[in-house]
Amino acid sequence: MWNKTQASELLRIKYPIIQGPFGGKYSSVKLVSSVSNLGGLGSFGLNSYSPEEILKIDEDIKRSTDKAYMLNLWVPFKDDPTNSFEKKDFDALKKAFTPYFEQLKVPLPEMPNPKTQNFELQVESVLKARPHVASFIFGIPSKEIILELKKRGITSMATATTLDEAVMIEEAGIDLVIASGSEAGGHRASFMKSADESLTCTRLLIHQVVDNVSTPVIAAGGISNGKDIADVLKLGAGAAQIGTAFLATNESNASDLHKSKLLTSETIKTDLTKVYTGRLARVISTGFSKENNNIKITAPYPIQSAFLSPLRKAAIEQNKLDLVAFYSGQPSTTLKYKSVQELFVSLKEEASKYS
Repeated sequence: MWNKTQASELLRIKYPIIQGPFGGKYSSVKLVSSVSNLGGLGSFGLNSYSPEEILKIDEDIKRSTDKAYMLNLWVPFKDDPTNSFEKKDFDALKKAFTPYFEQLKVPLPEMPNPKTQNFELQVESVLKARPHVASFIFGIPSKEIILELKKRGITSMATATTLDEAVMIEEAGIDLVIASGSEAGGHRASFMKSADESLTCTRLLIHQVVDNVSTPVIAAGGISNGKDIADVLKLGAGAAQIGTAFLATNESNASDLHKSKLLTSETIKTDLTKVYTGRLARVISTGFSKENNNIKITAPYPIQSAFLSPLRKAAIEQNKLDLVAFYSGQPSTTLKYKSVQELFVSLKEEASKYS
């Protein structure tokens, strides 16, 4: 049976279909529980949530499903680039982006000092919550954290964008490797080399990782339908992680405007850019994302995102949507399903047909 794999057994799911976790509060309890109740693995991105909020979200998920689900965290970089960002850097940033603020008649903000959540305290909440699965991007948690996950029977996953990262994840004792190809939407989760140097396409990355690690591999990036699932399983992946197609459904926490752009009848064109957050991310192509590739000046995450926050708000209010980030992978097909139920049934049926 196509749906019986080592990965599906480890994850305790009926079908090797994983809903990719969304940062930036695009995740929702309804989406997670809907996917899990249908036999896949729903997942919730927690990077922007406090430890107390994590426990509340987990309680809500447990009330909505008794099936396996996943909680996801961002691993902080060892050398935080915000520590070396100075006033002279901010002055250069303001100069580069002044035309956009003037265009919308938005005052240039003062230098932001945004705070990220405390990763160690977030992990404590995840350990206390005891989800079936915990996953990580932008790095590998410490040996102590991995040990605590194992003690609690929590299956662990970490994201690799290169073969070297996948090997490091396996050597750390993580249970499954998510091989995230360059077609994947949202932030590139690279942590060994720069994201710009870690852009292997999904299918080639699967080949490389499957051939060189014994840990079960999850394929991610550009997977939009059941045929894609069947294809990556034939390449040796144990499951497929799908983000953009689930982001477009009614159950996700993306805005209606965002969903309408994902569900367009035209082929979605995307760009990889640092302009919106300071970290390389795949978004629906806009003039802003293309122009910024020539500017070459961005602040590190999350300063860049905070700096552009008033511009983003004004752009939505003034319907200048070319200045707004709409995260998206590079789908293999046109997206059309508005409900998780319809999408999931289609994924199952097509994966079975092409397996």
